[in-house]
Amino acid sequence: MKEKDAKGTVENAKQADLAHNKSDGTDQFMTTAQGLKVNDDNNSLKAGDRGPSLLEDFILREKITHFDHERIPERIVHARGSAAHGYFQPNAEAAKYSKAGFLQDPNSTTPVFVRFSTVAGFRGSTDMARDVRGFAVKFYTQEGNFDLVGNNIPIFFIQDAAKFPDLVHAVKPEPHHEMPQAASAHDTFWDFISLMPESMHMIMWAMSDRAIPRSYRMMEGFGVHTFRLINEKNESSFVKFHWKPKLGTHAVVWDEAVKISGNDPDFHRRDLWEAIDGGIFPEWELGVQVIPEADEHKFDFDLLDPTKIVPEELVPVTIIGKMVLNRNPDNFFAETEQVAFHPGHIVPGIDFTNDPLLQGRLFSYTDTQLSRLGSPNFHEIPINRTIAPMHNHQRDGHMRQEINVGRVSYHPNSLGGGCPYQAKIAEGGFASFNERIDAKKVRERSESFADHFSQAKLFYESQTAVEQDHIINALRFELSKVEVPAIRERMLGLLSQVDQKLAESVALVLGIPVPKSPEKPMNHGVGADHVGKQEPKPIVKYAQTSDALSMIKNKLNSGTIESRMVAFLCADGVDATSVNKMKDALTKEGAVVKIIGTNSTAIKTADGKELKVDHNILTVSSVLFDAVFIPSGKQSIDALKDQEKIPEILNDAFKHCKVIGAEKEGIDLLNEVKAINNISEQKLAEHGIITKDANNQNLASDFINAMAQHRFWIREKPLKI
Repeated sequence: MKEKDAKGTVENAKQADLAHNKSDGTDQFMTTAQGLKVNDDNNSLKAGDRGPSLLEDFILREKITHFDHERIPERIVHARGSAAHGYFQPNAEAAKYSKAGFLQDPNSTTPVFVRFSTVAGFRGSTDMARDVRGFAVKFYTQEGNFDLVGNNIPIFFIQDAAKFPDLVHAVKPEPHHEMPQAASAHDTFWDFISLMPESMHMIMWAMSDRAIPRSYRMMEGFGVHTFRLINEKNESSFVKFHWKPKLGTHAVVWDEAVKISGNDPDFHRRDLWEAIDGGIFPEWELGVQVIPEADEHKFDFDLLDPTKIVPEELVPVTIIGKMVLNRNPDNFFAETEQVAFHPGHIVPGIDFTNDPLLQGRLFSYTDTQLSRLGSPNFHEIPINRTIAPMHNHQRDGHMRQEINVGRVSYHPNSLGGGCPYQAKIAEGGFASFNERIDAKKVRERSESFADHFSQAKLFYESQTAVEQDHIINALRFELSKVEVPAIRERMLGLLSQVDQKLAESVALVLGIPVPKSPEKPMNHGVGADHVGKQEPKPIVKYAQTSDALSMIKNKLNSGTIESRMVAFLCADGVDATSVNKMKDALTKEGAVVKIIGTNSTAIKTADGKELKVDHNILTVSSVLFDAVFIPSGKQSIDALKDQEKIPEILNDAFKHCKVIGAEKEGIDLLNEVKAINNISEQKLAEHGIITKDANNQNLASDFINAMAQHRFWIREKPLKI
């Protein structure tokens, strides 16, 4: 009888187990790996709703630990990257804000290693995916390594590190068939976003042209989080870090990005490598927005919220130095692949805040390196080694390189003379800022994090009409690929809270109406037990727009054409004078000229001389260049008319709003672009079509001035959907 009862109990347990563990993942309580039911999966445990995350949060640690160790050896995010060596030099302003040693002397330089990357794609994906770009800088300072680990977008999708694994799982290829690669146009990503209103500001940036930069050298970088700066008087200020590119901020258009991926998926990598290899060294200014401690709560947003910017009109950016990249890596794997960045690598004069996303990253990055690089000794890999003296009692372990001598490996000690000893603050010892904390342990977010739409609206309304059209078209593309109607409807509801016309423009292509009463997804500003019981904070209407948020209006775009690539379309019989005069003028301004010929070696000019060819016309596309020029020479033009690639090159250059120039007989080749025939001769220059007949003597200067405008967006008007 007992045996039967026992069997029955086991059988009942199995049935119960099956009932609560359906293979499709439905109808289950969320639990930890140990089976503990989770009450709140949206917020990390903090000391107060604006306080620091607590190490005792075993739920967060388990979740992130599992996430960090999911894949080896490829990075889980930022897998595809490119990097370079260089230096940083502070100016006289820097020392006012921080006691960090590398910011004190304007005559000093600090070595740096910088890695740029896409976020979502695998290592073998394309450079030109619509994606955030990583912008991580390792400063090798005399006080130890400082890593400024940021992106080319100043905010992020989520407010709390507890949601980071969920975000990445959602944007990665769907697990049942591992598609799509390096793309966000699929159901799982937009399902997640449609339930996370805090992501709406980031979505505006990610759907803008910021997500398809022309070059790593032509994009801004941001520290994303709010950090602290500590000066010599031990006074603390909040700070946002900005990298401002010397070449301005520029992007490609979406159709161009798609075609570049087919022509050269290594477009950004190649661009960075060839620029440095050719002596065109990329340069950025380091700027800071410094907010005094007393002003922490004076804004309509929370400084600790990583989904918010500090508009530059409220707090101007102060430049404190410059960074120049002047050397390519010697070995991709040893340097670019093995470099290990960590936002927790700081030096005296720089400290953290209680940003809940930053707090989670401080744990995650070390944990990730243990998995990816296989050892706690990853700091001994040459690219990661500090140039500061390193003395501690950490010993042994997998892949240990340091040969420690002596019998002492503990502290305190007398056998080693007490060495290495602890440094006092006056001796450069690091001490965390003495911030007072007095709060209860909670899994909540401050109500000051609850406004999810004001800055999304600010960003959208700050764009030019052209840039707004690009955002609309990006959302149309992305959401048209979403298969579940409910997800599309939720997204339209969220978009309508950013801008009603934006939502209506997207809805028009989706074929569904904008919801009259938008669904209110989870309010992550409060604990899970309060979901649905509290309305979000009313939207704060910003009274101004910000030119700094628009790539077209941004004052960084000074009109330089330095390092811009110009394709010269040539064949046998090309006029050497036409080629050389334009080439000399362009190279004097720092542009790079590439001769595109009808073979891969050389062509003959009209006077019988040899002209070296950089690329065969069969292997290139206009999407790989910033402008196109057609030199004169009747024989050359007649030969080019027989090339099948010519209509494609010229029509794409026109479609993508690039400058097209032609001299004398070269003007005849423009007939391949039907749209040009609809523009009156007097309006050609206004559309970026620069021509020279026998009477125009200003072709080179006109062409250079046109290139300085980057694109001629007026051409998009007849091309709009």
